[in-house]
Parts: sequence; C-alpha cells; structure tokens
Amino acid sequence: MKWVLPEYVEDILPAEAFRIENLRRKVLDLFFANKFELVIPPLLEYMDSLLTGTGHDLDVRTFKVVDQFSGRSMGVRADITPQVARIDAHLLNRKGVTRLCYCGSVLHTRPASPGATREPIQIGAEIYGEPGVAADLEIQKLLCEALAQAGARGVRLDVGHVAVFRSIVHAEKVNGETEAALFEALQKKDVSALKNLTRKFSSKVREALLALPGLYGGEDILDTAEKKLPGIDSLRKALKTLRALAKASPVPVSFDLAELRGYHYHSGVVFDAYCDGVSGAVARGGRYDEVGKAFGRSRPATGFSIDLRSLASLKKRK
Repeated sequence: MKWVLPEYVEDILPAEAFRIENLRRKVLDLFFANKFELVIPPLLEYMDSLLTGTGHDLDVRTFKVVDQFSGRSMGVRADITPQVARIDAHLLNRKGVTRLCYCGSVLHTRPASPGATREPIQIGAEIYGEPGVAADLEIQKLLCEALAQAGARGVRLDVGHVAVFRSIVHAEKVNGETEAALFEALQKKDVSALKNLTRKFSSKVREALLALPGLYGGEDILDTAEKKLPGIDSLRKALKTLRALAKASPVPVSFDLAELRGYHYHSGVVFDAYCDGVSGAVARGGRYDEVGKAFGRSRPATGFSIDLRSLASLKKRK
C-alpha cells in the first residue's frame, strides 16, 4: 500500500493540529514576554556540525543522508538545542546574556520511548552567557509556566547533576574506558557491576560510587549525600546548586544523583519534567556550558525542550 507511512510516523489531523498550533502560539508568546528571541534553524546540517559538542549521545538517533551537491554526510536533526548553540556562538556572537527560543520538528531513528512518535515537535528556550544558579532557576520557572499554559497538573521535576559523578571519577583519575563502564553501570543501577569495576579504587571513591544508586528522593537526600560523598569542591558546589533549586522551585522536586542523561553533553544540572496524564517525561533540560566550544565560543548555557505533541495531548483528554 503506497499510502502507508513508516512505523511511528503519522499525519496530524485537524483537531490535533489545532491543539498543537494553539499551544505553540501560547508558549511562544510566553517566551517573547520573557525577552526570548525566536530562531529557526534548518532541518538538515552537515554531520560534523550537527553533532558537534554532543559526544555520541545523538549519533544513533540521527538519520543520515548524502548531500548530492558536496558528497558530504548530512543529518536530519534529532535535537534543536545544538543548532541553537551554534547560532549563539557562531552567528550572533553577542556579548552578555542572550535568550533564544525555537519550535520545530525533529526526527528520530527510533522512538524515544515505547509507542512514541519518531517525529516529535520540539519547543524550547535557552539562556547563554549566565553561569549562575539564577539562570537555571529562571529556566525551570519558565518551563513550569509553559506547562501551566497547557493546563498540566501534578507537575514535578526530577533533578540530577552530572558533576557529582564526574567529580568522583576524576578524583580517582580513571581512564575513559573505565569511566564509560561506570557510567553504564550507574544508568542501570547495577551495584554488582559497580563493585567489580571499583575493586582497586581508593576506599573513599569506591564507597562514594557504590552509594550513588541509592541517593534518590526528596531534599533530605542532599543531606545524606553530604555525609556519604567525599568533600570535593566541585561536588560540594553541585550539591549547593541542587539545594538552591529545591528551595526556590515552584513545583515539587525530587533528586537522583545517579542520573547521568546526556553525560557527554551536559555539564551541570539535568532535569526531567513530568505531569499527570503523560507517560514519561514531557520536557527535559539542563546546563551544557561546553556545547559552544566546538563552534569557537565556549560560554555558559542552560535550557529546556518540551515535546509539544505530548503536551497538546493533555488538551485532548480534557
């Protein structure tokens, strides 16, 4: 049947299209009211630009094609954030703080979660040039306001910080291969694998890594972390940042200190947003200060992206 679409790719019919477009306008108007400027990156880019600064995190999710003009490998974007970082670093090249927002379709080689579409519509906001926790808090508050525009209920944030794990492994000066293995074990919360990998580590580092899978829960988990984890400056600073976010957050916050999503991409706080009526995260974000470095201008950056189709589905249920 020639009219059958590929798996997990579908048309958006009038009723859903109306909900999505209505919500897109509301969220963009919210961004504009908060002094964010809209950018529209291209759907295609050369691979060496599209994946720059992201490590291997997006590589397997990106569809690849050959440019018939140059013969070079191109990719259909799987995430708009790296493109916005390129625009900030290479095209705008402004001094001081820059606030940018975007909205567009992305394409994934496989669904991000069971039953999900391979063509999400991504809407998001980024702050460049502000290193302090104030920018992280501004981004999280803006996200919560955007979710409120959709009538989302029961909004909550699950927050981590990649510097917790990174500080510990760097203190032990492990090689890249071992660090990758530790990363995989932590993502699976595989304590037996962690025990095998850390057998020859110093006792403090070994105990800290073995403690990480159990360090999840409410704000009190930060007190436990301060007692169980080594007194490394960068680690203490990370815990201080998490505590500041918890105290000022407009929604309930939980913490998972073994959460390393986008480890090779993020440099600080990482967070997922959840709400009633949507399975899985409806939005994701965090800090990625190094993403512009490959474009010749490394500077602080933090932001989030929302799955607009998932968010619009809340309107349908209501």
